[in-house]
Amino acid sequence: MTVLTNAMTVDVEDYFQVQAFAGCVARHEWEGFPGRVEANTNRILDMFAAADVKATFFTLGWVAHRFPAIVRRMVNEGHELASHGWDHTRADTQLPEAFRADIRRTRALLEDIGGVRVTGYRAATFSINHRNMWVFPILRQEGYVYSSSINPIRHDIYGMPDAPRVPFRPHADGVLEIPMTTVRLLGRNWPCSGGGYFRLLPTSLYRAGLARVNRADRQPGVFFFHPWEIDPGQPRVRGAPLKSRLRHYTNLSRMRADLERLLRDFPWDRMDRVYAPMLTGIAAESVSA
Repeated sequence: MTVLTNAMTVDVEDYFQVQAFAGCVARHEWEGFPGRVEANTNRILDMFAAADVKATFFTLGWVAHRFPAIVRRMVNEGHELASHGWDHTRADTQLPEAFRADIRRTRALLEDIGGVRVTGYRAATFSINHRNMWVFPILRQEGYVYSSSINPIRHDIYGMPDAPRVPFRPHADGVLEIPMTTVRLLGRNWPCSGGGYFRLLPTSLYRAGLARVNRADRQPGVFFFHPWEIDPGQPRVRGAPLKSRLRHYTNLSRMRADLERLLRDFPWDRMDRVYAPMLTGIAAESVSA
């Protein structure tokens, strides 16, 4: 049986920019926080180099503007550079023209710094759902080829549980959507794409889920995490509610070792290469449009 290669992805944002702290950290306060995203991303790049793994880095324009050296390093070391929007604004809070301006600005900056074409996008906090499916044609019009922005689970701040569990094209004139990986069990979708669930749950559970997706569903998995998740020494954000603190800080100390084992035990590559057969046609349509 052919061994499937999974997609390794990183959402490049700093610890104070996450949705869990949106209620106690305003955007105008970001400059006052000690930044750690540059050092943490360099540590991740070192880790990938040691494991001979290439990945996709969904990068905030805000981060790229301040730390262009890490963007150049991503590209120079063979990773895929992709867009995470400008400043982690949820896509489902934006009007169409604001969304267009956001993704256009971010893509232009990333391409200018990285010197490569940017074709992938991931919305902040998986904030594409039934209310804003209009994003898909706009993404294609702005030069993107795929999105990885829908998480087909039930969650209190995101999720679209009735979405397909495999890549699909939500709009005939839009990009391909590559949803986050889930396991179908007992009539519902269970998360199997990393992030907080990878830290909060036993790692053996995640590994079993990914193996099931590869073997039973015959689908590659998508894994994601953030630079701050390998940084147990990060400053604590004051005033965060208990649920946010639990989500953000639990098991940070074990994350790096768990990731290193995951990189050894499953095959990984950039998202654009894992899904290349599905993306080629859309890319050709975008060029000829």
